[in-house]
Amino acid sequence: MKEKLDLNERSLHLLKNLVERYIQDGQPVGSRILSKDSDINLSPATIRNVMADLDDLGLIHSPHTSAGRVPTVKGYRFFIDSLLTVKPLEIGAVKQLSVELTEADNADTLVGRASQMLSEVSKMAGVVTLPKHDVLCLRHIEFLPLSNTRVLVIFVTNEQEVHNKIIHTSKQFSEAELVQAANYLNSVYSGRSLEAVRQAVFCEFQQDQQVLNQSMIDDAVNMAQQAFDQQPKEGYILTGETNLMEFNELSDTGHLKQLFEAFSQKQGVIHLLDQCIAAEGVQIYIGEESGYQAFEQCSLVTSSYAINNETVGVLGVIGPTRMAYEKVIPIVDVTAKLLGTALNPK
Repeated sequence: MKEKLDLNERSLHLLKNLVERYIQDGQPVGSRILSKDSDINLSPATIRNVMADLDDLGLIHSPHTSAGRVPTVKGYRFFIDSLLTVKPLEIGAVKQLSVELTEADNADTLVGRASQMLSEVSKMAGVVTLPKHDVLCLRHIEFLPLSNTRVLVIFVTNEQEVHNKIIHTSKQFSEAELVQAANYLNSVYSGRSLEAVRQAVFCEFQQDQQVLNQSMIDDAVNMAQQAFDQQPKEGYILTGETNLMEFNELSDTGHLKQLFEAFSQKQGVIHLLDQCIAAEGVQIYIGEESGYQAFEQCSLVTSSYAINNETVGVLGVIGPTRMAYEKVIPIVDVTAKLLGTALNPK
């Protein structure tokens, strides 16, 4: 919930300039520096008084013994919610991003490329969660006999991803029987999500006698259940984390170690990203807002992406709280839309 602050135009203008100057230079901003700004027609003494008021409101603070001020998390939040002007990406940049995300042959490649693009364009860390597997749609399945009761399952999802899995059946099947079982499953379940298939195979076959006998339907269902029972664990692809070492505010060895350990362990980051899935549009977590200690000096700008109008993942940029939000926000927003388009079945 946004906190209402009663700031006059002079205070709003000065706060906006102070935050923008700090984002640009990375140094505490003093009254003398602000007084030289052509947009601020105020004396250094007046500026000091306004800055003192902003400090009292918790929007800025003075680090150490410096006479200059830097934005607080509360100050950044007010700046983003009330003062930030976001410009859309240039058409050329959008086209280039689109090209990068269409020249790929599977979802893993697309996700990896999106993460790399976010990192390269932002000069920070790019992160993309893998699509949630319960919304992948089955397009086609085949069973190939191996030795004894071992069967190779090949199934295609969303017309882009080919999955292979070896299962063990209760008895040995001929090639013709496996073809028959696959034909049944393709006729009944093609186009449905894997989660829907998992739920349906145990209830629908009891009423469905179609061409196959009940025993064969049981076998087909059991094989399908094994094939879809254990999907790869959810995770994310992170690119460009070493870029964060270039920012002075993140260069502390202890903090870097904590941050990189968080990236390595993944669970906390995934939990944070999962919070963004249900939200629409771009979401921004500044420092302590994430509720994650490792990110207290960082900001996370995210947006969800969708397949077939179902949200399946989140992507974003991780960087210092002193990031150029007006540039990062449209990059994240456009990349999320482009990735969703690229992942949709053609």
